[in-house]
Order: sequence, then C-alpha cells, then structure tokens
Amino acid sequence: MKLRPPWLRVFVVGFVLWVASVVVTAWTSNSNLVPTVVLLGSFLVPVTFVVWAYAHGRSRDVTVERMFVAFIVGGVLGVLGASLLESWLVRPSVVMYVLVGLIEEAVKLAALIFVARRAARDKVRDGVVLGATVGFGFASFESAGYAFNALFTTHGLSLTQLVETEVLRGILTPVGHGLWTAIAGGVLFGARGRLTLPVLLTYLGVSLLHALWDSMSAIAIAITLVLTGRPWQFAELRIGMVPDVSPWQVHVYTVLHWAGLVLNSLIALVWLAVILARGRRRDVSYQ
Repeated sequence: MKLRPPWLRVFVVGFVLWVASVVVTAWTSNSNLVPTVVLLGSFLVPVTFVVWAYAHGRSRDVTVERMFVAFIVGGVLGVLGASLLESWLVRPSVVMYVLVGLIEEAVKLAALIFVARRAARDKVRDGVVLGATVGFGFASFESAGYAFNALFTTHGLSLTQLVETEVLRGILTPVGHGLWTAIAGGVLFGARGRLTLPVLLTYLGVSLLHALWDSMSAIAIAITLVLTGRPWQFAELRIGMVPDVSPWQVHVYTVLHWAGLVLNSLIALVWLAVILARGRRRDVSYQ
C-alpha cells in the first residue's frame, strides 16, 4: 500500500532504519553504530512532526529553507543558551524546575525571533509552525544528549537503556517543547513580532506548563505520600532517609504521574487550538 502523506513516509522509513540500526548494533556489538542509533531515534519523531506542520501550514514566509534554519539553528541556539544559563543560574532547590522552565522557554522564544527576523510575522499560523519547528529542533538535540547519557551505566554500555530512553522521549515529544514553543510563536506573530503584554504572559504560561511537566514526578510522589503515607515513612523522611514503599503506593504514584502529564498536555493542546482559531478569524478579518 502506498503511503501518500509525506510525514507518514518520513516516519515509516526513519523507524525502519532506526530499528535496523538497533538490531545490527545489538547483533554485532559495534559501538561505531551507536551515534546512528542516537541520532535516528532522537530526530525521528521531531522531524516527522515538522514535515506534518509544513504540509498543513506552508505559506509565503514558511519555506523549506526557513524551517530548516528554524530546526537546526534555532534548536542548537536553544540548547546552547539553555545549557549556559542553567549552569550559571540553576541550583538544586524548590524553584529549580521553575527556573528551568523560564530559561528554556526564553531561549527558544529568542531563537524563534532570531530565525524569523526577516519573515513578515503577521500570521498566527506562521508563528505556530515556526515556533513548533524551533521547539522540535530543541527537543531533538536535547533527546540526543539524554540518549547518549543513558548509554553509560555502572555495568558498562547499555543499548537497552539507550533505546528505552529514545522510545519514551519519542512518545512524549509531540506534547513537549514543540507544543509549548508553537503556542508562544502563535501569540508572538499575532502581535506582529512585538514583545507585548500578551506575549510575555504567554511566555510565563508555557514556562509554567514546562515547569509542571518537569516536576510531575516529584509532585506525584508528594501527593502519594499525603494520600497513602504511613507515620514511619514520614519519620524516616524527617531524618533524611528514603523510606521503603508498598506496591500500592507505586501504583498510586504511576497513576498520578501519568494523569498529571496527560492533563498538562490537554491544557496545552486546547490553548493552541484557541490560538489557531483566533488567528484564523483575525486573518479573515484583515482580508
């Protein structure tokens, strides 16, 4: 059967190549193939969504060349800027996740402004597409780093952990960086590229979604302890010990963790849908 949508062809071909790379690497134990596995697995889902976004949002200003620049240049500038700022500003604390959210959404927004500086910046859909492209570029390079780090364990190189990391991040990628920067990009282009109050409030909003996403595991642990914790567990926590947990508490934590991620994603998706709907009405009124 012929696969007509370009994004589907990209995904299927890329997925087959990635699986083949994993199988051959495992079969031959050839470490030279590890970069191939890392890059294919990290870029597959983000590139697929960029191809999909281009097919549904192409315009005079959203060209293949501009999207390529947004993905590569915007993504690299984003991860470099985030790495520098986080190394200077972020320390383990209760506000760590908030700082990470503020920093990473700021550098992605700055990267979007840079790569779109010669675009018209007057159509909301263009901002959504280019913003998503910058976000997916950021996600690709960040995922490659996580996958590379997962390779190294106390027992040597672990292809299994590398693959598990790439699969999990691939599944979650569509509702992460690309979605958050798409929201910010749509509002930015709706303001014709100016840093207006709605743009700044949107930046703070997506930064909050980002922070909640990153901290969802800690939030789920805290809620699980509040709901099911035993006095001896709290006593051990007070003296700095990590208490044992029951299977029931593990199940409660898992449900709360994934429920939080789903709720976070739904909020962002609805927000983006509202931005696109308002953008369509705005563009029609200008015609």
